[in-house]
Amino acid sequence: MSSPPEGQRRSGSARSANARSLRALRTRIGQALADLTAGGGWTHQVAPSVRRSLRWFWFDGVFAASSDTVIASYLNLFVLALGGTRAQLGLTSSLSNLSAALLVLPGGALVERLGRHKRFVVLNSLVARAMLLCMALLPLMFSGSDAVLGVIVLAVAYSAFANVSVPAWTPLTANLVPLAWRGRYFSARNIAMVISGMVTTYAAGWLITLLGVPHGYQVAIAAAFIIGLAASYAFARIEVDPSAVPRDRGTARPVRQPLWEPLRQHPAFLAFCGAAAVWNFSVSLGGPFFNAYLVEGLGGSASTVGLLTVVNSLAALPGYRLFGRLNDRWGPRRVQLLTGLLIPIMPLIWVVAQRPWHVIPAAILGGFLWAGYGIAAFSFQLELTPSEHLPRWSALVHMLVLVSAAAGAAIGGLLAQARGYQAVFIATTLGRLIAALLFARFARTPAPPDGGATTEHAEVR
Repeated sequence: MSSPPEGQRRSGSARSANARSLRALRTRIGQALADLTAGGGWTHQVAPSVRRSLRWFWFDGVFAASSDTVIASYLNLFVLALGGTRAQLGLTSSLSNLSAALLVLPGGALVERLGRHKRFVVLNSLVARAMLLCMALLPLMFSGSDAVLGVIVLAVAYSAFANVSVPAWTPLTANLVPLAWRGRYFSARNIAMVISGMVTTYAAGWLITLLGVPHGYQVAIAAAFIIGLAASYAFARIEVDPSAVPRDRGTARPVRQPLWEPLRQHPAFLAFCGAAAVWNFSVSLGGPFFNAYLVEGLGGSASTVGLLTVVNSLAALPGYRLFGRLNDRWGPRRVQLLTGLLIPIMPLIWVVAQRPWHVIPAAILGGFLWAGYGIAAFSFQLELTPSEHLPRWSALVHMLVLVSAAAGAAIGGLLAQARGYQAVFIATTLGRLIAALLFARFARTPAPPDGGATTEHAEVR
């Protein structure tokens, strides 16, 4: 039997080489995607179960951001489309924060008693997201003031159930993400969250403009519900949950001290709480009203809101990259201080804006700076909180944030109704600056007991 011609042999060899190259390329792409969704190549240094958990936590963040950003961008506009007023916008935000604040400390105590942090988070996330489905269906049954009241009640319930699990989420996160890589991991995760939120928010704005009101808002909120279910599923797949390890029956439960007793021994944590309360009060003075002013005062539309959200999200991407690394090198306090002193500039841009495109600089600056502030504030809170007090103390911080935000939103709503949006933006600017100066003066990184290097300089480089 004769051998194949030389040309056929070369052609077959070339095809074989191309197939090997394609397989190698697919392998490299697959490895890159696996590293990306786990938080980076450094995750090869941790146990396989931790790496898988970090990947599911990454997907949880992506889906949760897609769902939450739609609600954050369009809920107030939905209330206005149903016939709500400026004061009702402030009331919605205020009651949402207040209801969550009333539940978060009991939630922290319950988490400490029961453990099982992951189950607690998943259950409450499912109940919270069910409120979104009810919200989307509500205008089919009610209209006018009844529909507005119903949406406000459901928004309050959504916020309460979403926030009550924070005392369980925080320690689980602290145990899951290694301290030395925390800034880099949350930087990578937050970048993915920003991109997903940007895409879904712009798509929702386009859909709302296409379908009109209120039907466009209903479809967008229903989509947020479905995407939120995917986030709950991803979080349920996390394998690493130290709180789920059963206690030895012969081991007595630790005696719980009154909350105030250990707090007195940590003045740095108390100063952080005070500064956080003033900061969030000031932020919430104006927070609920920027998008409303964009539509009512500057003549924008739902698609304009979506476009500005995209601009804000794109600006956040380099912010996460830069401040994630600075958080590990400088320490979270310095990053929080730097961004906190610059953030008050943004509301002033809204004061002088005359057209929707005039607030683009505020969207760019806000996306960049808030990216760093979010990473640093969370990292600094974990740094200041002893691990044995993490559930209840994180609940305390969250309660203070929610109560102060509720007060700020309520006062902001009254101020907007009486004096207009510009007065609200000036008030939030002054409040943010005062809070940043209080943080600079009183919130300090405590020295370690052994006199060694602080965590600000102990990271792996």
